[in-house]
Amino acid sequence: MEKIRYERPIIKKMSTGLMNKFGTRTEQTPVTHIDNVPVKTLLSEYGSPLFVLSEKQIRHNIQNASRIFKTRYPKVQFAWSYKTNYMDAVCRIFHQEGSWAEVVSGFEYDKALSNGVPGNKIIFNGPDKSDEQLITASRNNSLIHIDHFDELYTLIKLSEDLNLKPRVAIRVNMDTGIYPKWDRFGFNYENGQAWNAITRIINSTNLDLVGLHCHIGTFMLSPSAYAVAATKLCELTKMVKEKFNKVLQYIDLGGGFPSTNTLKGSYLPGSDTVPSIDQFADAITDVILGFGFRQEELPLLILESGRVLIDDAGFLLGTVVTTKRLSDGRRATILDFGVNTLFTAFWYDHQVSTTKSYGQHTEEMIMYGPLCMNIDVVRESITMPLIEKGDQVVVHKVGAYNMTQWMQFITLRPNIVLIDRENKTHIIRKAETVESMQSAEIIPAYLK
Repeated sequence: MEKIRYERPIIKKMSTGLMNKFGTRTEQTPVTHIDNVPVKTLLSEYGSPLFVLSEKQIRHNIQNASRIFKTRYPKVQFAWSYKTNYMDAVCRIFHQEGSWAEVVSGFEYDKALSNGVPGNKIIFNGPDKSDEQLITASRNNSLIHIDHFDELYTLIKLSEDLNLKPRVAIRVNMDTGIYPKWDRFGFNYENGQAWNAITRIINSTNLDLVGLHCHIGTFMLSPSAYAVAATKLCELTKMVKEKFNKVLQYIDLGGGFPSTNTLKGSYLPGSDTVPSIDQFADAITDVILGFGFRQEELPLLILESGRVLIDDAGFLLGTVVTTKRLSDGRRATILDFGVNTLFTAFWYDHQVSTTKSYGQHTEEMIMYGPLCMNIDVVRESITMPLIEKGDQVVVHKVGAYNMTQWMQFITLRPNIVLIDRENKTHIIRKAETVESMQSAEIIPAYLK
């Protein structure tokens, strides 16, 4: 008979979880499978920690968002935000579902081309586009969203010197009632910068102004802010038609729709506070449809949503390294993944589930990663069963940004697995090895 480990008795408060309409919740539902694939099998075959993505959920999300907008507005186009998750397999799923590519760097632009996206279906955002990248995008007939006057002047000169005909839009920043304002990017609406930029483009020889773009923020919780943004872009569109007799082809409302993750410091969980896509769609489409455009001049509505379409399709599986008591008596659980792998732990209180049933006794604890840094905190406070060394956990809603913002620090980055629509598993990014990390290093001859 195995000897039970002794823990010194301590005085601790009773933790029964948040109240709901039925009372208090004292137990958790274990997550034993993801898309009918056992968690234990995934960890056994691909190692711990492990990122898992559900193709079914990704396709459901984009199909649902498309349905919501297209049943409200006749001309809608989604463009997948590469920075949110640029795993090629993920991008190709979105492109199969009809999404264009939205990129913010030459690296992402090249990835979009390699994924088979035609140049005219790539939206090139961002403040740092080199001359070579602007030339390539112009020749590929991509949509270039101009971010600042230096870029505008550069593009005018390149178009004249090389006889290019780039299709362009400007990024507009504005006051939507959300603070702090995102005025670092683009041309300001209120002080006339945006109209000044539009006028210079219209008066240029070769640039073709085809649209307007804005991206008012990230994890936006106010549909009314999008109504304000849509109103101001529609006003600019109307002014361009009235003053220059030019009909713009599209307005691009960017991204920023939130997932149902819970932001740090929130009193209620994200599932109770985050607006639905329907609410954002109503706010945006009501404005455009009510603005008085002639039917044949209705602009195409472009949406660059990322997080809301993939966060809940991603899971991070891991294993408990050890448990211990801190000096103040609190229970600490150390996991085999930390903030280098789960970057969004800095932003969210992620839901963490066990993979097997425990008793109803729970305790408030801190969850740490394995890094030798005190800031490596996966959850600052969470009520969990008394999990122990070797137990497995599942972190929910990790599909956005973790696989693009993760860091190679102290530990190697893990495998990423995609579960397809037939519940088959595929590695879509191999785990790093010492050899793969060292392959980019060069040792000077005198140190060999």
